Amino acid sequence: MKATTTTLFLTSALLAAACGGTPAAGPTTAAGGSEATPSGSGAEGGGSAAEPSGPRPPDFELPTLKGESVRLSDHLGKDVILIDFWATFCDPCLTAMPHLDELYKKHKDKGFVVLGISIDGPDSIAEVKTTVSKLGVSFPILLDAETRVVALYNPKTSAPYSVLIGRDGGILTKKEGYTTGDSGAVDRDVEAALAKK
Repeated sequence: MKATTTTLFLTSALLAAACGGTPAAGPTTAAGGSEATPSGSGAEGGGSAAEPSGPRPPDFELPTLKGESVRLSDHLGKDVILIDFWATFCDPCLTAMPHLDELYKKHKDKGFVVLGISIDGPDSIAEVKTTVSKLGVSFPILLDAETRVVALYNPKTSAPYSVLIGRDGGILTKKEGYTTGDSGAVDRDVEAALAKK
């Protein structure tokens, strides 16, 4: 009985910290991990003079809720970028988003960019708009209706799932899930990345 209670408790705690999804089809790249781990110094590709601090993320271009288009490469090599995969049905995502927006507003003038990528289906755009409006999120929300970017970065379709990219264009961390206790670690990681020139 005690083992069953412990298993049930652990399962509940994991579900509270992250929302799973259906695995997306597509290739797994160096960016496709699921643990919060700092990347090593082995860079991929790149003909730049200085090697990036971690693997180079694959480029993508997605439409925003406002009908504009955002390309990752427009920010690579000059900004610190946090890619946040989220969904309207994911409570931890909705808990994390106001904190990420606060962090974005605090550091956007220093070259910090947050790209929120909705993993909701193409039929959920109205719900995504309503949720973003309700939360008052000011960073760009991108729509990945064909799940191309999710397949590259987040093949398990976890939510929330974040990828932090340094100014040098290398991936610094990847993290699955969010609890309120994570906010300090996120702040420290972003501030450390912004401090690097």
